[in-house]
Amino acid sequence: MAEVTRINPDLRFIREVRRAGGDTLKKCYQCATCSVVCNLSSDHKPFPRKEMIMAQWGQSERLMQDPDLWACYQCNDCSIQCPRGARPGDVMAAIRADAYKRFAFPSFMGRALADPRMLPILLLVPIVVLLISMSMFAPRTNEGVFVFQTTDAIDYNLFLPHSTVDAIFVAGNILIFIFAAFGFVKFWQMLQRGGGEKQMSFFKAFWPTLKLVFNHGRFFNCETNLVRGQAHVLVFVGFIGAMITTGMVFLFAFIPHYLEALGLQHYEALFALPLDLPHPVKILGAVSGFLLVLGTAILILRRWADRDKVGANGYADYLFLYIMFFVGLTGMLAWLTRQGDSPMLAYLIYFFHLVTVWFLLWYMPYSKFAHMIYRTLGLVYARMIGRTPRTEIPAPGDHPVA
Repeated sequence: MAEVTRINPDLRFIREVRRAGGDTLKKCYQCATCSVVCNLSSDHKPFPRKEMIMAQWGQSERLMQDPDLWACYQCNDCSIQCPRGARPGDVMAAIRADAYKRFAFPSFMGRALADPRMLPILLLVPIVVLLISMSMFAPRTNEGVFVFQTTDAIDYNLFLPHSTVDAIFVAGNILIFIFAAFGFVKFWQMLQRGGGEKQMSFFKAFWPTLKLVFNHGRFFNCETNLVRGQAHVLVFVGFIGAMITTGMVFLFAFIPHYLEALGLQHYEALFALPLDLPHPVKILGAVSGFLLVLGTAILILRRWADRDKVGANGYADYLFLYIMFFVGLTGMLAWLTRQGDSPMLAYLIYFFHLVTVWFLLWYMPYSKFAHMIYRTLGLVYARMIGRTPRTEIPAPGDHPVA
């Protein structure tokens, strides 16, 4: 007598996937066209066919254990070629969005970032923190008036002291990274429960994966959305450059205090804030901001122009893109308006720049921004168990892929 396997569908999961952009899930009839046309799928147990059937049956636990979920780069080749309009790429994106919520710590934050109704409250948190910080730490005159209101000079240090901003920024990020670590550890443990015979160690798999993440190699194996890969490179490089710029400015706020003790006071001009062109750090910041705005603008405009071809049209996708866009835009505008003669406009833009930056970073573990960690870990585990895209399988006589 054949063995009976009992399947317990997770109905909540099915509803959440459909709500997050995978509403075409039930159209799939397992023809396997998606797995055939995907250049990133492997020859053994290819995706996204198996993920589609698991999602239809509400097998959320098995999907969270599946590293192939993160090997999908949402190029949409599968969705364009699907004869039933099941849009596997969108379904895979929706499943990943559910993962951000599932592994969130604390869990209510994952639910909040997935719910559009919570957006005003989520934005209100950094706004309130910044307003309180300004009221407490912005310098005042003897009459109790804020100094920035009494001068035509535009100095962001008078509006929100850099030391205050840095202190809140560092403390907040330390706390968030601790919270994020809980979620990432849970995710890694879930991947290991999925099985698979390990063919190499974590560190042996990590370094080539990290190289793959930085060079965006697999983005350009996609055919339908090649422009998306190019735009993603712009966003990635722009964001990394902006991070380096922010770190340098953070250091520059402290370096001048030690130059005299080292007998290097003649270098003070190099570290004086605020920085302006042609200072190398300002050049890096300006170029990075431009790339960030350009890359996110391309991604957003392409979604507006052809939602069906581009895909990934869930709330998590749009929220992440818009926040990234406004981080870059407000940063550029804060610099440009500081060169003008409208102090209050400059301070307002700078304020909202800080709001978007802190929204992006403080909510990182719960938004699509976390995909940079989840995808990296997923790809590392896939490499550890030998899950290799068919396009990377070496020909006979070639050296195997590291």
